[in-house]
Amino acid sequence: MLLLNLQKGGTTNMSEKVSSQHKKQGLIHYANGPSLEEINGKIDVPKNWGFWKTLFAYSGPGALVAVGYMDPGNWATSITGGQNFGYLLMSVILISSLIAMLLQYMAAKLGIVSQMDLAQAIRARTSKTLGIVLWIMTELAIMATDIAEVIGAAIALYLLFDIPLVVAVFVTVLDVLVLLLLTKIGFRKIEAIVVCLILVILLVFVYQVVLSKPDWGGAFAGLMPLPRTFSGSEEVAGMTPLSGALGIIGATVMPHNLYLHSAVSQTRSIDHKDEEDVARTIRFTTWDSNIQLTFAFFVNSLLLIMGVAVFKSGAVQDTSFFGLFDALNNTKMLSNPILIGVAKSGVLSTLFAVALLASGQNSTITGTLTGQVIMEGFVHMKMPLWMRRLITRLISVIPVLICVAMTAKESELAQHAAINDLIENSQVFLAFALPFSMLPLLMMTNSKVEMGERFKNSTWVKVCGWLSVIALTFLNLLNMPDSIIGFFGDNPTAGQQHAGTIIAYVIDVLILALLVWTLVELHRGNKRYAQKQANKD
Repeated sequence: MLLLNLQKGGTTNMSEKVSSQHKKQGLIHYANGPSLEEINGKIDVPKNWGFWKTLFAYSGPGALVAVGYMDPGNWATSITGGQNFGYLLMSVILISSLIAMLLQYMAAKLGIVSQMDLAQAIRARTSKTLGIVLWIMTELAIMATDIAEVIGAAIALYLLFDIPLVVAVFVTVLDVLVLLLLTKIGFRKIEAIVVCLILVILLVFVYQVVLSKPDWGGAFAGLMPLPRTFSGSEEVAGMTPLSGALGIIGATVMPHNLYLHSAVSQTRSIDHKDEEDVARTIRFTTWDSNIQLTFAFFVNSLLLIMGVAVFKSGAVQDTSFFGLFDALNNTKMLSNPILIGVAKSGVLSTLFAVALLASGQNSTITGTLTGQVIMEGFVHMKMPLWMRRLITRLISVIPVLICVAMTAKESELAQHAAINDLIENSQVFLAFALPFSMLPLLMMTNSKVEMGERFKNSTWVKVCGWLSVIALTFLNLLNMPDSIIGFFGDNPTAGQQHAGTIIAYVIDVLILALLVWTLVELHRGNKRYAQKQANKD
């Protein structure tokens, strides 16, 4: 079994992997050991169990990953897409989910076979300078995701308990106390809590969609992509099918999930000298991941179906969380008598807010774990999870408070639109960071040197992987001008559009240049590793 233990200039020796207990300097200390060391390999799975019992033992990491595919950032995009184009964009949700399954399979396999997470594997083959650059970029992507979580959780608290929005934003910082509690109860229980919260979200939307009596035939027909699906000419309420599709893709496939999965896939105890044990772990981890991502697919599909079937066509003008909550209380916006009858009791809107709060709390857990993974992997620094969460959340709160303060004197609709725009604009960093997780992941899992003959990607995985990575990178770069122009508001001037386009092209060039730098260093690192392996043989 080949271990990815190469550091720049040579193989990591045992003296470099000093235990954190011996390197502590206050709360922040050096770390270069196993990924998420406190939980790495700590969950035993007996080898003589049957299929279902073994699958249950491996289930959990996939749920932590699936959370990122149904976080608050996905909601408005899917519902608005349904409002504007009916079931047309269902195929985009399906394609995004299949790509996600492929990428997460490769991420989990990398962690299991190499015993390193994606951040560690990249850093082991690149320079310290590039490692710091990639760490900062990925941190910004995590913080961008956290903005949506802050907004979602704060709005849910406001809607459920009438807590003023600014106060609710600060209350979200206190979820660090929840995290402190969770770290004391064991990782298996954290996995169980995440699964329960996913089921809450799923059941809420199943209930609302079933009451709406959607056109299931139309929904299933929408799973087949059409030329119109990616049309840039047809426009409804300022959205084209292409921009709606790019929004769904951008909100679905997120870079931090690949880092997270390559780490949490290592929580089960594995005998790495036994290839059959490694193969079994990959197989059941893949089952777990695909099952959980299927739940995420259903949640996102239900969100789009809500946009089509729950509300009257074009009825929802305010697609922010506030607007959707109000719409579920407004009988004039709902599509059938059953929904209207239930809406009068306030159940529909309350359940929506509960699901929003559950989604935000789920993302809190996974975002914090991912932050620790990339910090340890790229720059070999470690801090307590509660401190990391507190710092990240406080930084993420700042743009939310600025947005609320700047729109305080404007109309309620303008305030809601501004907050919604902040969520959408925060996704720019996700588009920026995504290629730097996907391409290294694909390169390393394609390599016989890295993965061994048995565990390297098969031909069909390579082909699908390259098609997916190239397509997602291209679409993210293509959508960059619209993303940057979005910072100027809903009605940018011609000058602002021109400036936004120039800025976007500069960013695209920087992304490509940084990507070339990363790929060159990875290629050189792989050659060094291959040479060392040849010398050993």
